[in-house]
Amino acid sequence: MTAPTLRGAAVGRGIGIGLMYGLWKPRVLGAWRVPVSGPVILAVNHSHMIDGPMLMGTAPRPVHFLIKKEAFVGPLDPFLRGIGQLKVDRASADRTAISNALGVLADGGVLGIFPEGTRGEGDFASLRAGLSYFAVRGGAPIVPVAVLGSTERRGRLIRGLPPLRGRVDVVFGDPFEAGDGSGRRTRKALDEATVRIQERLTAHLESARRFTGR
Repeated sequence: MTAPTLRGAAVGRGIGIGLMYGLWKPRVLGAWRVPVSGPVILAVNHSHMIDGPMLMGTAPRPVHFLIKKEAFVGPLDPFLRGIGQLKVDRASADRTAISNALGVLADGGVLGIFPEGTRGEGDFASLRAGLSYFAVRGGAPIVPVAVLGSTERRGRLIRGLPPLRGRVDVVFGDPFEAGDGSGRRTRKALDEATVRIQERLTAHLESARRFTGR
């Protein structure tokens, strides 16, 4: 299986810019907080179907997202692979996905993760352990990202999408380290890291909602 490439992710970013700015009105806040180089993880809340593409089109660097394998169907399979996205089986320890994700970080790239694992309330209330593993193992800082769209149903063509031409706020937070500085990768260390991560992500989301009025 071909490993994801930065060039592919750059193409995906270009497509994301065209689609997201063409169909909605993104307002990007704090993008300067994303490190300009080196490995970084963007941890994004997930309440809309467009959260991934929206981040791909608004982040200052190309992003390789971990995306559920169910999305890789038909022509979408080669397309998503071609733009540097990573297929992951959420029902098992997907070694190929883990290797590819760590490879992105080892190459100094940007890894995008939905810590909640699936689309829901988008409030970071329940995190999977994968984020802490990649952050600690990959030695990458985490940048919390809040994607906040309108909750109104008026103007929506598809459930789960913000109204077309509606404003969508993308708020980047300050980068932080998930580990405790000890370098430990034990289950206990990862569990503790998950708690710290959830606190930081929840605080950022609350701050972003107050600032944007969403």
